[in-house]
This record gives sequence, structure tokens and C-alpha cells, in this order.
Amino acid sequence: MKKIVTVSREFGSGGRETGKRLAEALGFNYVDSEIIQAVAEQTKLDENYLRDKLEQGIANYPVTIGRTFSQVKSISNSAMLIAKQHNIIRDIAAKSDCVIVGRGADVALADLKPFKIFVYADMRSKIARIRSRAQTDEILTDKEIERKIRHIDGARKSTHDLYSPRAWGDKAGYNICINTTDTDVKSIIKPLSEIIAAYFK
Repeated sequence: MKKIVTVSREFGSGGRETGKRLAEALGFNYVDSEIIQAVAEQTKLDENYLRDKLEQGIANYPVTIGRTFSQVKSISNSAMLIAKQHNIIRDIAAKSDCVIVGRGADVALADLKPFKIFVYADMRSKIARIRSRAQTDEILTDKEIERKIRHIDGARKSTHDLYSPRAWGDKAGYNICINTTDTDVKSIIKPLSEIIAAYFK
């Protein structure tokens, strides 16, 4: 069985950087955008459209109550795309030792016993990290960035919680939770990789 690490993360917490650096330290394959690319190839849909659609998530309440036909159809399409994404994740995980960031990989691969990480940070730190990585032409206020963070994290939680018996971010659902507030991600990679190596012995 392949060694699998999944990284779930709050938006702006540095989870993607953690995953990249961890994969390099462990000598594992790093998996992120390849998943969207594979879904795009299978569905013949535009990658940017898919990224936006999957980022919106699925609302965590019955779709049959107070919903128009178009809304139900949209939610159904999202569910179909998420199912395809989970199948692709399983295919990728079967091929090599890997670190998979986001995409509900911890849920899709639960039966394979991956090492599951959840990365989080306080709002101030997340806003600062997002601002430091923003494009030069992307000027947002702190309130706008916070609104974006809450929207994306809300979508991640609603989608995750439909497929998992544990809530997104619940420490009981992960092997380790990492608070990156005021933390240089590089400084945690060595001890974290040692913990993971011990897990897979």
C-alpha cells in the first residue's frame, strides 16, 4: 500500500506551502492542480470553471426544500464533479507515495489510512499571508480578504461535512493539526516529516 499524506487547510493558512515542502522533504509526489486538470480532461470542461465550481462547495442542507429546478441541477452537477474528483484522487493515490493538498482527499482516501493534517491560523495571520502573495494589480481591503476567506472556508466545510462523519477542522478527524499563526512554514517541515516517517514504519 502506498504512503499517503493529505493536507486539509483553512484558506490563507499556508497549507499549500506546507504540502509542497513536505512532499519534497519526504520524497513523495506532490498532488494539487493535477486533480483539477484530470477532472477537466474527463469532463471536457474548462479548468477555471471547474476550479470555481468546486470551490463553491455544496450547501449542507436538503436540496429538496425551497429549491428551484436550476438550483437543484447546479447542486447535482457539483456533486457529480466532486464524485469524479474523489475517483481521480483514488487513482492518483494508488500509483505512488504522495502528499495531496485539499480536494477532500482525507475523505476520499479514508479507508487507506492516510496521515491526515489540518493547517489553520488566526484571521490576522491569514490576511497577512494572502496579502503578501497577492498579485500587484489585486488590491483588496482587509475586510474584503476576510470575506473571501470565510466564503472559501465555508464552502470547504459544507462539502467536506456532506461526505465525512466528522466535521471539517475537528481535531479528532486528523493525525495532527498545525497552527501556522506567526510561524515560518519552513521551520515545521523537518519535525513534521519525522513524525510522518514514524507513522508509516
